[in-house]
Amino acid sequence: MVRPPVLGWSHLKSSSLSLLAKQIWGTLRSHLLRPARCCSQVPCARRRRNDALHPVWKGPVSMPGGTRQSPINIRWRDSVYDPQLKPLGVFYKAEACLYVWNTGYLFQVEFDDSTEGSGISGGPLENHYRLKQFHFHWGAVNEWGSEHTVDDHVYPAELHLVHWNAVKYQNYTDAVTGADGLAVVGVFLKLGARHKELQELVTVLPDIKHKDARAALGPFQPSCLLPACRDYWTYPGSLTTPPLSESVTWIIHKKPIEVAQDQLAAFRSLLFSVPGEEEKAMVNNYRPLQPLMNRKVRSSFQATHEGARL
Repeated sequence: MVRPPVLGWSHLKSSSLSLLAKQIWGTLRSHLLRPARCCSQVPCARRRRNDALHPVWKGPVSMPGGTRQSPINIRWRDSVYDPQLKPLGVFYKAEACLYVWNTGYLFQVEFDDSTEGSGISGGPLENHYRLKQFHFHWGAVNEWGSEHTVDDHVYPAELHLVHWNAVKYQNYTDAVTGADGLAVVGVFLKLGARHKELQELVTVLPDIKHKDARAALGPFQPSCLLPACRDYWTYPGSLTTPPLSESVTWIIHKKPIEVAQDQLAAFRSLLFSVPGEEEKAMVNNYRPLQPLMNRKVRSSFQATHEGARL
């Protein structure tokens, strides 16, 4: 009679370890294969974006009332193609550029608007609008920073070129609170190739690190910051900084421009504070989204499924 082999301690120990290993792997495998907890990226990103708001948007000024506040979330499916919208005419003079300065909220490039030299016309506009200044809004990280969004997609930064109606008003101050007073061209910035022309501006930023600092700049041609594709959305809105006047015709370019990571880092190296104060990095200087309400967003192009993937 053949006796079954007797299992020694070493064999039992080996078997126990093997079983334990299988149990651990089974548990690990089930976690690896199990779908992640459902969390829509859009709401999560929006929540993080809102948590990072600048203090100015956490007080009473953030809710001024009104029916045409900006910025908004632009939805492709809700925008209406308007064949009557013509290309926007852009006529900028590089020599009209005066200086760049740190406002304590963002950095702004000022232009001489005393003559008809630089401006825009056509598109949704009935008059000629003179260029007053341009500035940017950006976030602390690349996941947010733009003021407007497109189908809930947020860009790292957004450029605004601000113009005023020189036909209806005598000066920029009057135009700010007047009907059809302002026209703002918006351009999204996305991470990508280095922007050669933007670098000229980036190079000057260390000179305006603190609030109220200014530096000479010019000549500078702002049209170099516009995308090659001139398709745009347009809607009636407001300024996105106080006084939040509802006098703006917004013209938002469909396509973004590309900028390098270190160029965005240069934006974030600026400070909200003056010398001697506690240093506060100039980031997250965007206003939260506002309700569209009964407004219509028109587009100068016909939307396609492919077009929604910017």
